[in-house]
Amino acid sequence: MKDYIIKVENLVKRFSELVAVDNISFCVEQGELFGFLGPNGAGKTTTINILCTLTKPSSGRALIDGLDVVRQQSQVRQLIGLVFQDPSLDERLSGLQNLRFHALVYSVPASVREQRIEQLLKMVELWDKRHNKVQTYSGGMKRRLELARGLLHHPKVLFLDEPTLGLDPQTRNRIWEYVLELRQREGTTIFLTTHYMDEAEKADRIAIIDYGKLIAIDTPGKLKKVVSKDVISLKTDDNARAAEEIKVRYQIEARHDGDGLCFEVNNGEEFLPIFLKEFSTKILNVSLRRPSLDDVFLKLTGREIREEEVNDQFKTMVRQHGRRMRR
Repeated sequence: MKDYIIKVENLVKRFSELVAVDNISFCVEQGELFGFLGPNGAGKTTTINILCTLTKPSSGRALIDGLDVVRQQSQVRQLIGLVFQDPSLDERLSGLQNLRFHALVYSVPASVREQRIEQLLKMVELWDKRHNKVQTYSGGMKRRLELARGLLHHPKVLFLDEPTLGLDPQTRNRIWEYVLELRQREGTTIFLTTHYMDEAEKADRIAIIDYGKLIAIDTPGKLKKVVSKDVISLKTDDNARAAEEIKVRYQIEARHDGDGLCFEVNNGEEFLPIFLKEFSTKILNVSLRRPSLDDVFLKLTGREIREEEVNDQFKTMVRQHGRRMRR
């Protein structure tokens, strides 16, 4: 029997008439890097909030290392580290003071407290800035400090909810170096929510969630086999006309992909020269590639993974619920 550190069983979360999480079940193995993939509003953050004891489910249950996230909240919180989308640092304090406060909250022993803080600040390259107030930090520096804070009490599970959202590529890469080093050195389980495909590719397994439902779960490689053919992407001067021509001429349904189209074919390298020669709609650009996780999501859901504006009603419900939970 596999050693599962996270177990989710028939989990449901409703906000009035909105079902944010719709009867999902999955397990995460000890030491696994588990990706939770989907666009904003799909239910990723609600699920992670339940797992982190910040929101109570409407029904179903979730266990962290055998502990129920509703009935054993205090014990669960000692086992997990959190790095959320929205900044949660006290910007009036220095980086060092933020970590010391966190260490006290999580009862990190005094005998190792300062040593761990120094080690983590050096790991995230903030030791020289430890006495500076957080309000003077750049966005990337704040993210790295939050990562250090989440690791300070040596969590069994580290939850990363869009950990690199809005950061420049260099900072994103640096944060991932820290995360992967931690996992290799300490065997920490990483639970990642993201809509960045290059980050999702790092996961051992990926769960795809859309409109609150879990629609697929497997390794990145096996998921990409859902799209077994080569993918041709193109932009034209009339995409509606191009889609109709592709349907009539090749009996293939082209999907909208951003401001262009994409469709799947066998033997793309042989098909493309013929296609370019005989296609009548003006092509502005075209590319041929193997399937990606973007293509998988598009195939399974009919829409792209990208940052989407969450429904105003949904955001209002979540904010109101969050305020009630904090009272």
